[in-house]
Amino acid sequence: MNAVPTVLHDVADRVRTQLEPRFPEAAAMFEQCFLNTLETTVRRLPDGTTFVLTGDIPAMWLRDSAAQIEPYVRHAAADDDLRAMIRGVIRRHARYVALDPYANAFNEGPDGMGHQDDRTRLTPWVWERKWELDSLCHPLRLLHLYWTVTGDTEVFDEAVHRMLTVAVATMRAEQRPGSSPYSFVRPHPQQPTDTLVNEGRGPECGYTGMVRSAFRPSDDACTYGFLVPANMFAVVVLGHVAAFARDFYADTALAGDAAALRAEIEEGIRRYAVVDHPEHGPVYAYETDGLGNHLLMDDANVPSLLSIPYLGYRPATDPTYRGTRAFVLSPGNPHYSSGKHARGVGSPHTEPGHIWPMSLAMQGLTSTDPAERAELLDMLAATTADTGYMHESLDPDDPGVFTRPWFGWANSLYAQFAMEVALT
Repeated sequence: MNAVPTVLHDVADRVRTQLEPRFPEAAAMFEQCFLNTLETTVRRLPDGTTFVLTGDIPAMWLRDSAAQIEPYVRHAAADDDLRAMIRGVIRRHARYVALDPYANAFNEGPDGMGHQDDRTRLTPWVWERKWELDSLCHPLRLLHLYWTVTGDTEVFDEAVHRMLTVAVATMRAEQRPGSSPYSFVRPHPQQPTDTLVNEGRGPECGYTGMVRSAFRPSDDACTYGFLVPANMFAVVVLGHVAAFARDFYADTALAGDAAALRAEIEEGIRRYAVVDHPEHGPVYAYETDGLGNHLLMDDANVPSLLSIPYLGYRPATDPTYRGTRAFVLSPGNPHYSSGKHARGVGSPHTEPGHIWPMSLAMQGLTSTDPAERAELLDMLAATTADTGYMHESLDPDDPGVFTRPWFGWANSLYAQFAMEVALT
């Protein structure tokens, strides 16, 4: 178990004190969810980097690890050791992206663990090589948040410069159909979404200006090639890349390319990703292919359409987001469910009818309604099956039926939401 910095114990005490009068159950479980990632999944390594397990899977997902430690970043200015731990995560992200920008999850060392039978360009460092656009976006978001909070310029070394360069180059390669070097086949998939169609090349796409993603943040294959919330996320982080390239590396070529790519993706979203819904008006599709097809749904995993304000793409008051949110939180979304104890968004990654606590926390983080936020915080606290921890998914009629008892990202996202309720 890692030593917990005093500043985080102080935060836990302050949040618990603020929550107890109105949300006693949420207050009682806050500290263990808040500290779960640091106490159980973080490994400080001799080389100065930090390896972060996702929880019950012994690998480091680029996406999960960035999101798992995000609740700590806002407090990093007050503690040297906390800053060093987060810098270590960023440096390990930079190393992994340089090793393989198409991989979503990595081993601590080149030990060959994970899905080594997949037909793709594997190395012993890679646990799984599912190309997910958000896997590049999450580390860039973490880097920006860390810099904003701490002002620490030490993090901007040549390894991070390389990560920025490789991230933009990979997005460029995935922007134009037919130019991608990536393919992926799982020889014996447990479900069809574990592999790609068209002999591993994925679904056919037209040019839109957006970036193709083979898999969703759920690690399920995309139905259509352009995952809209991931492209929204890319718009946000490419703005950060352009600023970092200009301000810290004097790399005008990278800054210009990132800014241009950002504008092209934004225009692609505007032209190809908005659908006129008969009940909710203009809404964002979850996926599209640039050939006239759209998938209207949302998934609990982030980036999602529900998470648009959290990502920083549009404010919660934006009219198209409001219409999209109304659709996502309705039976029109095929992955929205309601039961005796909970209602919210799930994922085709788990059992039909299950709800993901992660989506409930995200609904709360993006809500502008105090009553809705209060209801969601109570709902999350009441559906842990008396464990005091978040799970991957749960049966809304029987929360004792759940998946993944140890899921660091869900605990961290709950902690973020509880902190927002308590401290804002």
